[in-house]
Amino acid sequence: MALFNRITVRRLPVDAAAIEPITVCIPARDEVRRLPRLIGDLRAQTGVPRMQVLILDDASSDGTGTAAAAAIGDDPRFIMVRSDTEPEPGWTGKAAACARLAELVDTAVLVFLDADVRLAPGAIAAAVAELRRSGAALVSPWPAQEAGSPTEALVQPLLCWSWASTLPVALANRSLRPSMAVACGQFLAFDTAAYRVIGGHAAVAASPTEDLDIARALRRSGRHTTLVAAGPLARTRMYGSAAELDDGYTRWLWSAYGGSPLAGAAVGTVAALAYWLPPLAAVAGRGRTRRAGLLGSVAAVAARLLARSTETGGPLTRADFRAALGHPLSIAAYARLSIRSHRARRNGDLRWKGRDLTIVRDA
Repeated sequence: MALFNRITVRRLPVDAAAIEPITVCIPARDEVRRLPRLIGDLRAQTGVPRMQVLILDDASSDGTGTAAAAAIGDDPRFIMVRSDTEPEPGWTGKAAACARLAELVDTAVLVFLDADVRLAPGAIAAAVAELRRSGAALVSPWPAQEAGSPTEALVQPLLCWSWASTLPVALANRSLRPSMAVACGQFLAFDTAAYRVIGGHAAVAASPTEDLDIARALRRSGRHTTLVAAGPLARTRMYGSAAELDDGYTRWLWSAYGGSPLAGAAVGTVAALAYWLPPLAAVAGRGRTRRAGLLGSVAAVAARLLARSTETGGPLTRADFRAALGHPLSIAAYARLSIRSHRARRNGDLRWKGRDLTIVRDA
């Protein structure tokens, strides 16, 4: 499956142009380090002569607004607004911020970006060109995930691997099955009319994975969504440290597999058997057992490398090989994060950026 996707997954086109009006929306809460760099990338975009950018400073307490204003300078394409209002009951902060931004949009194309995304000059034009070429209601360009610590290197590649090794994306992009939708909320390009028909982010107000659920909502309404690989036009370091990664995954991982702890435990058990037994057999087994273990271990490493190559679109690095060889440790890290997330949900300790997500869940 990973080889099939490496061959068939579409990439964002190079040297594209989009002449229609486009609005880029950026919800930002406590992003003083990251947001100015994204603003610099947006100021350097090519092929989008009618692009405007809306930034919502979502009650930041770290000087995000001041840093963003300095990065914008006198560029008239940028508009920044400040919100000090907390989300209404039943809304996550991300969904509420996106909905507030969308209310200000009057263009036919709506692009959402997270502050941690970095863009090459033609990235926005490429995403819009792919949206129009495909005829989809939503194009999700998957940014290459970067890591700055050993923990990140173990966990972050699992995001792409999870779909690249299990889902035939070229076929899923032609399907309307909600269960076959994949989306990454860091970079989303919508047909604005389709977005509004389903109610926009109000349709996924309480979801801890609003990106995936809004893609599913579009498919249930009879509209296609498409996943494309965005590397090397888009990249991101989602979390800045191992501690931030722990908090980030704890916030939402409980919701995987319908939010059922039993389903999560079942998936974790299958993954452990599939990716721990082969290396154990390769080391401790004999004869056929050892050969089978070696074959299984090589297959796991190959799938990780193929998924990584699909994601980045560039040559594999030594770090990629080291991370792939550590795949059994990645599965262990996933199991730990899943248990931590379910425990936090049970204890009412779900929080993100100073906001209590238990209130959202209960609402």
